[in-house]
Amino acid sequence: MSRAKPLNLSTLLESQSALPSQPRAVALLSSELHKPEPHLRSLAQLFSTDPVLTARLLCAANGPAHLMPQRVHSIPEALVVLAPGQLRQLVQKARPGAGTQTAASWSLAAFWNYSLDTARMARALAMSVQANASAAYALGLMHGMGELLLHCADPETCGRLAELLEPVHPRRAQVEMQLLGYCSAQICAGLARQWNFPAALTDAMQFMHTPLEQPQFEPLTGVLHLAMWRASTRALNWSDKRLAVSFPAEVGLALGMDIDMVLRQASIDWHAGGELDLAL
Repeated sequence: MSRAKPLNLSTLLESQSALPSQPRAVALLSSELHKPEPHLRSLAQLFSTDPVLTARLLCAANGPAHLMPQRVHSIPEALVVLAPGQLRQLVQKARPGAGTQTAASWSLAAFWNYSLDTARMARALAMSVQANASAAYALGLMHGMGELLLHCADPETCGRLAELLEPVHPRRAQVEMQLLGYCSAQICAGLARQWNFPAALTDAMQFMHTPLEQPQFEPLTGVLHLAMWRASTRALNWSDKRLAVSFPAEVGLALGMDIDMVLRQASIDWHAGGELDLAL
């Protein structure tokens, strides 16, 4: 029997334990962490491929067991705080998801690729405006967890949303507000508060769709917004004309960036030379 109403926000947030991770990332991290001396750069590279593992990592590092509450913003910082034994426990609790899973126009494999693209784009843009590049990368990687949680906990509602707009469409949040009364940004910010993330990360997630409505505009939020725009329009294969008319020009102006600067960053081959995505 179908449920008439979507889950409310508080009920949805209570189901966050269902968030899945990439099986490959979980397996490779488990292997690396069972070495006598795990390699820090390898750990950073592996965590940096998965949104949920990154979120769990930052949650553990910002937790009460350490003297760093709401002060750890990035994967490299978290890896300095946590011991190998704690990392092993974190990975052991991960819930691997099937990379081929599809439902309600949602593919986990496509979601992971889109999240990684957004993370790399956010990092590149942050470097251009002297913002925290590692924090921007983490935000870009994790920003889609609201959509992911909604898909896992309420696939029926996701199906109804998908009939209106694709999950990565730049205007998806507006449709979610009309149908649900909340959007992916509020889900992400709610998760971030549960996980004791720093205020800069939580606020960036809260205002990622509307960065100019933030009480005090933060470059990190603007960077995330532009990265989301470029990654989503690339995933949707939009034409040059649609890119031009959809570009968030006011956000770009606040950061001192125009569309050409953003598209130029998006054209970078981040894999060239085998470079890591994160600087340690």
